[in-house]
Amino acid sequence: MADIRQISGIAEVIDRYDGFILDLWGVLHDGERPYPGVPDCLDRMRAAGKTVCLLSNAPRRTTGVIEKLDGMGLGRDRYNHVMTSGEATYEALRDRDDPWHAALGRRLYHIGPDRDTDVYDGLGYQVAATPDEADFVVNTGIVTFGETVADYQPQLDACLAAGLPMICANPDLVVMVGPMLVICAGTLAARYEEMGGDVRQHGKPYAPVYERCFRLLGIADKSRILGVGDSLRTDVAGANAAGIDVSLVTAGIHQEELGGAAWGEAVDPVNLRALADASGHMPTYAMPSLRW
Repeated sequence: MADIRQISGIAEVIDRYDGFILDLWGVLHDGERPYPGVPDCLDRMRAAGKTVCLLSNAPRRTTGVIEKLDGMGLGRDRYNHVMTSGEATYEALRDRDDPWHAALGRRLYHIGPDRDTDVYDGLGYQVAATPDEADFVVNTGIVTFGETVADYQPQLDACLAAGLPMICANPDLVVMVGPMLVICAGTLAARYEEMGGDVRQHGKPYAPVYERCFRLLGIADKSRILGVGDSLRTDVAGANAAGIDVSLVTAGIHQEELGGAAWGEAVDPVNLRALADASGHMPTYAMPSLRW
């Protein structure tokens, strides 16, 4: 089987694409600061006339993500568009334009931090204090970094006992926060499904959020769009399903599985191909980090 092509940076393939869909956590930043080379890469992509859409599984609306990026020095002059799983969740709760969402009641129970309430604020829902007072549960993830599924098992048990369907506003299982690997809403959703709960997720790797990005990019030819992300399960799987090329950033959440190469260095091609084969999701390229 052929090796996955490893590239040193975006410059190697820049002429093949007109639009880019870039992940945030693990690609642009570590939750605290941009990775080395990212601001320069974004500037060069824009200077080359490329259209950049940021796509994050952040469980909050785009305005909050834009503010966070601004605080890191990644201002709006460095990208064209942004879409989040939180924005997709908000739109789904607002429009309720499919049978599953239309069947939801108006009382929700929220698992997650207060900073994520914008996924339902202003939509006329009543926030219930306990699961047995709710019609469904909105899961945006853990409150404090370092918490585990066990910390949330009592809430999940109560939601299941109440028969609540769950909306997951972030399908990611884990994310890098600085050097720490932190569980996300997707891990809680996976546990709820294991328990027999009914779950609907918004964001990568699901098709609707990619369709939103395609509309924002305005590029009809999908072969001219490249996705970039650090997760085989969400970024690569989502791009594969959406019919676009994708580059895996190897210094993200799979760094240890790929052999623990130093940040910014290429990985063993055998490990890379084996991990991709095991996942069932195949990147077009791999690169150490997002850089020019």
